[in-house]
Amino acid sequence: MKRPELLAPVAGLLIACAAHRQIARYLDCAPSTVTRISVRLGGHAQRFHELAMVRLRGIDEPVVFDHFETFVRSQQERLGIGTAVGHRSWFVYRIEGARYRGTSRRSPRKRALKRPPKPVAPGAVTESTRRTLCFLATKVQRPLELISDDNPNYSTVVRQLDRQLGFPILHRVFPNPDRSPDRDRSRARARDQAMFPVDLLHKLLRHSQSHHRRETIAFGRKSANVIGRTALFTLWRNFIKRVSERRPRPITPAMRVGLTSKPWTWSDVLAERIFGERVCPKVP
Repeated sequence: MKRPELLAPVAGLLIACAAHRQIARYLDCAPSTVTRISVRLGGHAQRFHELAMVRLRGIDEPVVFDHFETFVRSQQERLGIGTAVGHRSWFVYRIEGARYRGTSRRSPRKRALKRPPKPVAPGAVTESTRRTLCFLATKVQRPLELISDDNPNYSTVVRQLDRQLGFPILHRVFPNPDRSPDRDRSRARARDQAMFPVDLLHKLLRHSQSHHRRETIAFGRKSANVIGRTALFTLWRNFIKRVSERRPRPITPAMRVGLTSKPWTWSDVLAERIFGERVCPKVP
């Protein structure tokens, strides 16, 4: 690698919602250099998270699950990222991508200007949910307690796992209620309280990544790159960012689940390259 000294600065600026050309201007390097480093950081974050999950002894808390919806290349290609978050620790246990076709229509002129979207596999959201729950099943000693909204794909997967594998899941469903002023707000408050850990994660993602915002001209070019940057954000959320930045006690989600004894820094995370066959670096 030609510019290893740029790894930590680029990682911090990517989390701070900076685009590649903005980072290149700030660090006085080529935009292509930032792009290559971003891809490298995404792969490192994914392998780091996989090895951290190997070290995790188990999950002893309810898990809140929901899909974070974003776009790739254009609004015609939608990407759902399944996020499983600990209800008490706020630790992100799993992210799983699911590509599916957008519902908006394009005029003949726009269809002629843009190439057709890539084909997507049917049932991608269901399959990503299934992979996530199967992974969580390997980390619990008792029936998994799952909290989600009323997405029908989630209930379908829960029933399939119970029927096919005999894996019991305590599924608590909190529908998205009508929030009109004249409606009862108790159901909305109960839903927001139960889904708060994953809702907070999604808000932080939209706040910290330009291409995830509702009104933006920034779009991720490839699904793999978007997943990689989400993995980098997850690494920062789990190991570096404090649970509360206003409280004096420095506690991270990784400390709550027993993976670390103190908050990490980018230097700690990037101190050693991680390969598929290499064990997780020693926890400081």
